[in-house]
Amino acid sequence: MRQLMAGFPTGVGIVTAFDTETRPWGMTCTSLASVALEPPTLLMCLRNGSPTLNAVLSAGEFAMNLLHQGARATAELFASGAPDRFDRVEWSVPPAAAGPHLSSDAHAVANCVVVRHHTHGDHVVVFAEVRDVHVNTTPAPLLYGLRQYASWPTS
Repeated sequence: MRQLMAGFPTGVGIVTAFDTETRPWGMTCTSLASVALEPPTLLMCLRNGSPTLNAVLSAGEFAMNLLHQGARATAELFASGAPDRFDRVEWSVPPAAAGPHLSSDAHAVANCVVVRHHTHGDHVVVFAEVRDVHVNTTPAPLLYGLRQYASWPTS
């Protein structure tokens, strides 16, 4: 399965949420897909038992930060599980944010509300309605495939 999915390039996101004590949690996520335009819905898959998943489900909301091409180090940091990851990046909480916004590293951020989740194997599929989106048209998205990061081609 890993070999199959390694050949499927995708964008890179970091899902962020606050737990019940307002502590920020986040992890790199490439298992993300659009489900519907009406209502605007996406799904993501997170490892069962992860503290970020627990924060997402307890808060009932999260922010999906889609990373730009210069944010590889942040993608790797949030994939590492380092406990001090939020101390090592710039983040903010704009009004009505569903989770921390990684404003220096994201080319787009969606504030989402969890509407359903389903456990399958060692992951949980989370369905969420997108409440609002903040887009920065530059720079280009960060991509991941063949076990490496890349930039969006310019031509």
